[in-house]
Amino acid sequence: MEELLDTVRRIAASAAFTLGAEVEAFESEYADYCGTKHAVGVSSGTEALTLTLRALEIGSGDEVIVPTNSFIATAEAVSLAGATARFVDVDPTTALITADAVEAAIGPRTRGVIPVHLYGRTVELDPILGLAREHGLAVLEDACQAHGALIDGRRAGSLGDAGCFSFYPAKNLGAWGDGGALVTNNDTIADRVRLLRSHGEVTRYHHEVIGTTARLDALQAAILRIKLRRLDDWNAGRRRVAATLARGLEGSSVTPPAPPASRGDHVFHQFVVETDAREALRAHLTSLGVASAIHYPVPIHRTPAYASAGLDEGSLPVAETLADRICSLPLHPAMSEEEITRVVRAVHGFMVPALRA
Repeated sequence: MEELLDTVRRIAASAAFTLGAEVEAFESEYADYCGTKHAVGVSSGTEALTLTLRALEIGSGDEVIVPTNSFIATAEAVSLAGATARFVDVDPTTALITADAVEAAIGPRTRGVIPVHLYGRTVELDPILGLAREHGLAVLEDACQAHGALIDGRRAGSLGDAGCFSFYPAKNLGAWGDGGALVTNNDTIADRVRLLRSHGEVTRYHHEVIGTTARLDALQAAILRIKLRRLDDWNAGRRRVAATLARGLEGSSVTPPAPPASRGDHVFHQFVVETDAREALRAHLTSLGVASAIHYPVPIHRTPAYASAGLDEGSLPVAETLADRICSLPLHPAMSEEEITRVVRAVHGFMVPALRA
């Protein structure tokens, strides 16, 4: 903590609050960490997605395939870029988008696909990348919940045309406020996003394109530089805690997360279980002082914001079923054995209510 506070004091004393040396240093270090040529810091994960789509010249008249089981920002970025989100269902075991779902959704207006590494679990990307090459589609990885996760030895976010990250404070790599970044090996994408994030300004008051204000603050970059050095250890801690929780929950009334694919990873941004009686379980846990949450209670296609998609109830049944069954249990990398045991005992003490005749 003191190292972080010293950094805040240093940035305040320098009065260099926007972009500058700290942002450039973080971008270099994060690109190295992800194994990419570029990292571009922006103001949020949503802006990372939106500006990358704009850099790919995806907009009005185009469609982008997105999983409906995600945070709304995945689809929101498509809309903000002027394109149309084409929602697809997810795999019932992993809750992630699949190549089969992508292939079935490809149409004449499809320009891209956004696989989401949800909750920290990595998507099986190889078949999706193959489809993208075959159909000339851009692949934009939404890695906003998967900082440091590995796919066959490579970092999530580094396999597609670009990968986007959020540094919201609750993330595995979180700032002390909002922040985001994209990583890419494509010079054109990186240069275009650098231009768009700062009003399309080439030199002071010379604006080449219509951009926006989406710069990463120097303070957030400096904090992220310190935290990045600890990310792998934190992720290892998350995996250890998750493994202990999963073992402890065997034989209980909940279904723990399935293990990742052999070439994939899970860094457990959330520890999401399934249950037949979620509200009763959550009430039981609350009575014992154990927190819980729901990520996410409404699939994107069923939110009022996307009523125009015209997808009625039952149209994407896997995600809709998951939305009624999922429950996030406590997990953090420094969770003690006593805390883990408390969660496990609380869940085991829950009895699913009998169905009324």
